[in-house]
Amino acid sequence: MASGTTFIRKRAPTLYVIIAIKLVKGTLLLLLALGVYRLSDNNLPEEFRQLLKFFHLDPERRFFAELEDKVAAVSEAKMMWVAGGTLFYSLFSLVEGVGLIFRVSWAGWLAIGESAFFVPIEIYELVRHPSLAVLVILALNVFIVWYLFQNRHRLFRHHHHHH
Repeated sequence: MASGTTFIRKRAPTLYVIIAIKLVKGTLLLLLALGVYRLSDNNLPEEFRQLLKFFHLDPERRFFAELEDKVAAVSEAKMMWVAGGTLFYSLFSLVEGVGLIFRVSWAGWLAIGESAFFVPIEIYELVRHPSLAVLVILALNVFIVWYLFQNRHRLFRHHHHHH
């Protein structure tokens, strides 16, 4: 079992955390996209009310009333765009996660690129509305970029090492 030992030697717990984040994010976004697709077929506010009931949220609260108006105002075409974008992004995340599991170098660059892409957006958000959640996501993305970039030679098989 020589192949088994080489795999163990190259184990990278941090990479598994990153893979988990990608796969979980991909799965959640996929569910979200499917939810948006489902909602866009039906009478939106009614579905929305059901959802609020399900989460035991009082639909009379002003915040939710306003949110409901916003949701109702979103046209179906827009919803389809949102769902399509979310779907595409979820698949992107899942492909990245799977690519990272198999340690293919393009997946590393994809992950670096994707995380780097959001960094300026998150910094911009933070400057406008400082929030802990955005800060955490930003830190996570910066870390992913740094970690994958630093360890790219160790983590990913490159085909030109066949001496």
